[in-house]
Amino acid sequence: MRIVILGSECTGKTTLAAKLAEYFKVDFVPEYLREYFERKNGILAIEDAIPIAKGQLAKEQDLENNGNVPLICDTDIIASIVYSKYYFGKCPEWIEKQAQKRKNIHYLLCDIDVPWVADGQRDRPEEREYMQNLFLTELRTRNLPFNIISGNVQSRFEKSVAIINKLSK
Repeated sequence: MRIVILGSECTGKTTLAAKLAEYFKVDFVPEYLREYFERKNGILAIEDAIPIAKGQLAKEQDLENNGNVPLICDTDIIASIVYSKYYFGKCPEWIEKQAQKRKNIHYLLCDIDVPWVADGQRDRPEEREYMQNLFLTELRTRNLPFNIISGNVQSRFEKSVAIINKLSK
């Protein structure tokens, strides 16, 4: 079972992924984009979309090969699609094809009901609602299973654990 945490920037995805990983006693797949972004000094182009997606997929595969159950991912290839379309106006076909191959995934979409905090990578606080709708639309259009996770950190954690436990049965 693969649990992917998605959402607009600064919605508590990494915090939730870390808490869930600790609770289920597994490692979580970090967001590869952050690492890649720093190596590129914050300057990205459409040519970076595939290396970012490949890096994310490789990190997922590494933990999956280690037997992490549930596999908890702080984002996935759907984020690559959303951000490619948003920043570059298109998404490379290779990424689309990879997304279609993905199975047994349940998404937890973190709501935008938490404060936005600048960190050097996050760049558009005024676009959070718009971005959130892009994620929501992508999930719905692809008919992917998801729950919206809102509330404070503890509430999000408790709701997520309940969802994962239910899915595990």
